[in-house]
Amino acid sequence: MRSDGILGAGGGGGSDQNRATASAVVESRRRWLKRRETWLVLLGVALHAVYMLSIFDIYFKTPIVHGMDPVPPRFSHPPAKRLILLISDGLRADKFYEPDVDGNYRAPFLRNVIKNQGRWGVSHARPPTESRPGHVAIIAGFYEDPSAVTKGWKANPVEFDSVFNKSRHTFAYGSPDIIPIFCSALPHSTWNSYPHEYEDFATDASFLDEWSFDQFESLLNRSHHDPKLKELLHQDKLVFFLHLLGCDSNGHAHRPFSSIYLNNVKVVDKIAGRVYHLLEDYYRDNRTSYIFTADHGMSDKGSHGDGHPTNTDTPLVAWGAGIKYPRPATGYSHSDSVASFVDKHAHDMPTPYDWGLNRIERVDVNQADIAPLMSTLLGLPCPLNSVGNLPLGYMKLNEAEEVEAVLANTKQILNQLLRKSHIKMSNSLFFKPFKPLVDHSSSLSEIDELISAKRYEAAMKLAVDLRNLSLEGLHYFQTYDWLMLMTVITLGYTGWMIVLALHVLQCYSSLSGDLSRKGHLSVQKRHSRKVYLSGCLLMAILTVLNLMEHSPPLYHAYIGMTVFLWTQILSEYRLIRGLWIYLRERKAGYFIKLLFAAAVSIVIVELLVHSFTERKLYTWFFLIAGFVSSVLLHISIPWRSGIPVFVCISCWFLSVFTLMPAEIPDNNNLVVISGAIIIVISLAAKWLDTHAEGNKFWQSITFHESRKPMWSKLYFIQIILVGVSSVMVSLSTKHRTQNQELHSSHQFINWLVAGSSMVLPLFSGNGILSRLSSIFLGFAPPFLLLSIGYEAVFYSALAVVLMSWILFENASHHSSKAKDSSLSEQNTEEHVTIGSEERYLQLSDVRIPLIFMVLFNVAFFGTGNFASIASFEISSVYRFITIFSPFLMAALLIFKLFIPFMLVICAFSAITKLVRVPRLGCYFLVILFSDIMTIHFFFLVKNTGSWMEIGNSISHFGIVSAQVVFVLLLFALTNLYTRTIRVKPLSTSPSLKTL
Repeated sequence: MRSDGILGAGGGGGSDQNRATASAVVESRRRWLKRRETWLVLLGVALHAVYMLSIFDIYFKTPIVHGMDPVPPRFSHPPAKRLILLISDGLRADKFYEPDVDGNYRAPFLRNVIKNQGRWGVSHARPPTESRPGHVAIIAGFYEDPSAVTKGWKANPVEFDSVFNKSRHTFAYGSPDIIPIFCSALPHSTWNSYPHEYEDFATDASFLDEWSFDQFESLLNRSHHDPKLKELLHQDKLVFFLHLLGCDSNGHAHRPFSSIYLNNVKVVDKIAGRVYHLLEDYYRDNRTSYIFTADHGMSDKGSHGDGHPTNTDTPLVAWGAGIKYPRPATGYSHSDSVASFVDKHAHDMPTPYDWGLNRIERVDVNQADIAPLMSTLLGLPCPLNSVGNLPLGYMKLNEAEEVEAVLANTKQILNQLLRKSHIKMSNSLFFKPFKPLVDHSSSLSEIDELISAKRYEAAMKLAVDLRNLSLEGLHYFQTYDWLMLMTVITLGYTGWMIVLALHVLQCYSSLSGDLSRKGHLSVQKRHSRKVYLSGCLLMAILTVLNLMEHSPPLYHAYIGMTVFLWTQILSEYRLIRGLWIYLRERKAGYFIKLLFAAAVSIVIVELLVHSFTERKLYTWFFLIAGFVSSVLLHISIPWRSGIPVFVCISCWFLSVFTLMPAEIPDNNNLVVISGAIIIVISLAAKWLDTHAEGNKFWQSITFHESRKPMWSKLYFIQIILVGVSSVMVSLSTKHRTQNQELHSSHQFINWLVAGSSMVLPLFSGNGILSRLSSIFLGFAPPFLLLSIGYEAVFYSALAVVLMSWILFENASHHSSKAKDSSLSEQNTEEHVTIGSEERYLQLSDVRIPLIFMVLFNVAFFGTGNFASIASFEISSVYRFITIFSPFLMAALLIFKLFIPFMLVICAFSAITKLVRVPRLGCYFLVILFSDIMTIHFFFLVKNTGSWMEIGNSISHFGIVSAQVVFVLLLFALTNLYTRTIRVKPLSTSPSLKTL
């Protein structure tokens, strides 16, 4: 029997004219399919590129708006004329408040302030707990601007207001990474920063704090000889800012438990005391306020960024003009103005006993609350973009002044809401206001009336409620377009998946032919023209609406793409209608199979989604897969063949690697041993390829149209190259370690072996086993030379699992009862023929793209985190290059990551030939399942948390979105190696029943 295509077309006889006609029809349909699939791939690339950008319009839009009027507090006399802000970068609250091993407290001066002069508490930072967002929160009153992702988190892309902007003059000294953010464009500022070279992790960085103090002291000393400077220093509304970087640098270099870090806490305390005494002696007017705090803490590992309490809990001490004196503790409540804290931890816990401050009232704040505190002390308007709540627990004000201060704070937040509301309303045809504040003006009038009547308590309650509603309103307008955009993007991805599914059903299954024979597709084609006309009309209407609303250009692209996809779906009305009729005619057993396949697919896809953050899931998957597959194989083939046992052991072996740490430890001996393992596996494959051809089961993968003597010689040359690369791993590493350089001859041999080995598989035998073994050997030398530890063994483990997959599919293929029917000779004129050795896709074939996705993702995360190339050790490239060359080094690292992908896709291509399914049909199914993951990751993108968490959520979404291109490119590349693979013709394929 001869098969002419994936749709089972065949011809056993008839006239030459009939054969010619059939051949012409087949050729015409083949060209049509090629054009359609080219269009489909281009559409997929464009769609994923456009939709990937949507996360920046949804999650990473700046909350900052401009155009609001400042609202100064209605004070007759501000509490303070000047304010000193001391920020100790990277200072943990516990290390500041707790005693040392001798029972002595590290900050005696500030501790004395807490007990006798001022107020204290914990300032709660919001992740990302980094220096720039921490200082912005303290000085400007708002948290990390998510649009900073477009600047690589290094700068804020939108200008913002700050306490410094509103001051009469600001004097600032400290780090070159912090001071310029606030002062470089501020005309009424005097500032200086030390050179970047001073930030040396090899030294005790406390001298940086001394540098900042020396600059401040020098400023005051100069004023004695500079009348203009002295006059300026005696003005009101002045801010002095000292940025003390020592604790951060020492924490990174030496960890926060080190004596250097803990001694730096003492240095910071002494500087605070010296600043206080210096200013009190200089001014002698008791009109100076002092704020001491930190931008973030420091983890035990010497890092920061996430939301762990060691990073979010920072000290806060305030004293001086306008600050309340200490009061005895009355309960567990540590805040009078904050309902919840931004770091989302359990709060209002008892103060640790070893801090020795249980009897003194503690007032905790959110970090952004410090900005309105400083503004109010100086009688300045709060920063225009501030979202902080004024912490009255720190301020020494009478009842009327407290209400006025909170009201000014409320109006400033309300003004942001009103500005955002105005911008959105002016650009929206169907504007939905924030209903709780539609009548905000009457609330403000009522507050003013209560103040006039001196009913301050009632006025305070209304002002606080209005402030809380304003903060909710800001979030409402920040996420105003989320529902629309997320709905459009989700509908777009869903439409794309339906288009793919319909294409596969129409072109790669027998469904289209079945429906045609039954007359279910006999609907006039004029219906399609109506659908396209309606789609164009809808797109035009939506475009006009978007233009009237002044929507960003990408909004047009999102909506246009979605409308286009659903227009395509509705244009296939005949196929969808026929499919519905077809399903209605099926029996219950069919639906059970369909639901089972869908359930298994969803479980596997969800496993893949969660595996991006939990690699250990692969361990469970392969343990279960090894057992289940061996049982299923036992049903088809006898245990004595050894194949069920081999499949089980290989899966269990691979399961070990996802339990290992992503940070690969150096182990050159293991790399050398891996070379020996590769050689043993290759020799075993060679023996099977030579001696198992007579076996009825192995014939399919050991088949050769002819055998050439050069193939055996080529095979042994490849084995020699693997041996040479193993030796060079040892020699190159040993010489580099001893002489601190890469020997030029070693470098030349490594490049020669790696380059030549990848060319040799092109000339190997064209049987499945011989070609795949040659590819395995061909990529082994470069992978070994780029390996530093256990990932070299992973290469062999992945290869034997791929071999197990081929054996499993071979058994499934031969035991399938549907084989004959799927290749029957029928309906040549109804379908497109792609190749003479391909058959229809069946429901059971869904396992092939699913297994491919699992193995493809294991290649992603089996030995590291592909989402971040930084997680791979740079020393991997040292056998090829040691002189710093970022592009070449990155290229080598990426190439190393691609090698496992190449093995997986080569095995996938071989399997599609072995079981005679269309590779492109399986590719479209892979993309379909990938896009289920894409939708999932679309909703998992984060714009809060540490930069690593935010970055990983973006990269996960980007990785699965890019698979439509990534997989296709790898298919094209691996096609060089797999296009000449041959399998045993159908007419001579044996049956397993005779085994």
